[in-house]
Amino acid sequence: MRAEAVPPDAAFLQAHGWGGAAQSNLAGDASARRYLRLRRGGDSAVLMIATPGDASLPAFAAMAAWLRGAGLSAPEVLGADMEAGLMLLEDLGDDLMARRLAARPDEAASLTRDCADLLCALHQAPPPPGLPNLADQMPAAIDLAYSWYRAGATGDPAPEAQQACTALLAEAVATLRPSRVVVLRDFHAENIVLLPGRQGIARLGLLDFQDALKGHPAYDLASLVTDARRDVSPEAAEAAIARYIARTATEPSAFRAALALCAAQRNLRILGIFARLALRDRKPRYLDFLPRVWRHLDTALSHPSLAALAAQVRADMPPPEPAIIARLRRGAA
Repeated sequence: MRAEAVPPDAAFLQAHGWGGAAQSNLAGDASARRYLRLRRGGDSAVLMIATPGDASLPAFAAMAAWLRGAGLSAPEVLGADMEAGLMLLEDLGDDLMARRLAARPDEAASLTRDCADLLCALHQAPPPPGLPNLADQMPAAIDLAYSWYRAGATGDPAPEAQQACTALLAEAVATLRPSRVVVLRDFHAENIVLLPGRQGIARLGLLDFQDALKGHPAYDLASLVTDARRDVSPEAAEAAIARYIARTATEPSAFRAALALCAAQRNLRILGIFARLALRDRKPRYLDFLPRVWRHLDTALSHPSLAALAAQVRADMPPPEPAIIARLRRGAA
């Protein structure tokens, strides 16, 4: 009689001492990864389940180790089977900064300042060898805005306009070199967990950093203060920016110009990503964020140093007004 096959995740958990643990689903992210919380007595852990061979898992493990070595609170990797797409992680809990701010908006300014302090510490650590440069990828990444957002909204991806916009952005991005700090890329309230048992910046737990690159110090601050999923008050945003400038003795005008450029590129790219999530991956809920993303983009483009780029983008991209979002929603149906 043939023995029944054991699911790969069950065998993996058994091998790491979590066989038979109670399991519950955790909210996922925009990727194909899934997360399970494991409970065994008073202990808990998180099982990350990715596509077998997913290259993001080794990247996650390497960056988690580097961040922990720099004194920051990334989850400890308790076990991994990279080939099977399985990783067992320290459980940092559920107290996301986004949830805390929804319940306690009065903490926004203090928490964003704490995040700025974390970035100051992060940027003091030399990047690990071999980390690619974000600046090399920034110009081409805005193709998503044309091939998904503009194409979905108008039916025309406008390849010649996209090339012109990429060229303008490449010229602007040249001012961001040299790339000199670790950039986590998605540093915002949905990826920060508050850890009450720890002190200082260690009480800010970090998630979703497997795509980290080497880049300009303004990029993660732009990610924090131009959050695509939630409103950040001007007061809280300014508190974080002023805190970072003061603590790093950065020249304010040049840094704010770089911040505007990073915010413009990031939000232009996010327009495309969210449209793609709706149209290709059938996740239309991301369309609800487009008006906020557009506001961030429009505000960033108002910086005087971005006048040429602003003219190109505003000529090419229709604002996500209700009729445009309705058209994208029909395409996602």
